[in-house]
Parts: sequence; structure tokens; C-alpha cells
Amino acid sequence: MLGSIAGLYAAPQGGVPKPLVDVLQVQFNGCIGDYQRDKKHHGGPERAVCLFSLEVISQLQERGHPIFPGSVGENILVEGVPWGRIGVGSVFQFDDVILEVTSDAPPCKTIRDSFTDGKFKEISLKTAPQLTRWYAKVLTPGSVKIGDTVEIN
Repeated sequence: MLGSIAGLYAAPQGGVPKPLVDVLQVQFNGCIGDYQRDKKHHGGPERAVCLFSLEVISQLQERGHPIFPGSVGENILVEGVPWGRIGVGSVFQFDDVILEVTSDAPPCKTIRDSFTDGKFKEISLKTAPQLTRWYAKVLTPGSVKIGDTVEIN
């Protein structure tokens, strides 16, 4: 499965929405320039990178949600990837970086503004596994840029 990077996001002060960046430096403990305020639930080596799908954002927008790239805290937004097939153990191989999905990224109230009536659980693994965000650990650190290809194994 080949796809590409549609967007990269990092928030130096934490929170959402995360601003767009041209290049993202990915390290074992997370992305340089991306701060997490709640280290109990975000960040660290098992949740170093948050992955999401541009096609999922488009689906949610079609349903009337005000979601947009970067608004739900993702670091890497991909396109052209069959998102419903992604799960724990999926490996994302970019040009210089390799990530392995470790868990879903459970939605919380901080992203409620991206959803009509604050229904942020629209991307919960429990209710919509094909729409969820995913956390990944870093197998190979490096840098990624918009337009880089990604292969899913």
C-alpha cells in the first residue's frame, strides 16, 4: 500500500490545532517542536507520533463536522492509505523514518471544537475503528516532509 504525506503538524506550546510545518524531525521520544501538556496520555516512546488520514477528515467534513488538518492533534497526516486496514502492528515506512502503530489515540474533550455538538467520540476506536487516529513508536528516527511517500506493511 503506497500513500503520501499530506500534512505535518507540531505545536511548540502544546494544544490544538497544531500548526502546519514543512519538515518534521522524528525522534524516539516524539517530534522536535511538538509539546504535549498531558504527558500521562500523550507522548513518550510508545506514543511518539500521532497519525491520521486526510480521507477520514474529508469524510467527517462531509458529515458536517468543522474538523480540518491539524485540528485533532495529529503529527503526520497521510493520504492514499486504506485507513480501515490500519491497526496495532501496522508499519509506516517513509523515505527516512519507520513507525510502528502501538495503540489508538483515544479522543478527548480538547478536540471537541472539531466536531458538531462537540461529539469528539466520532473518531473513537470503540465506535468507529475505521476513523480513529493512531499512536506509533519510532523504529527509525529521521525527518519527514510533505509529499514523502509512505508504504504500509
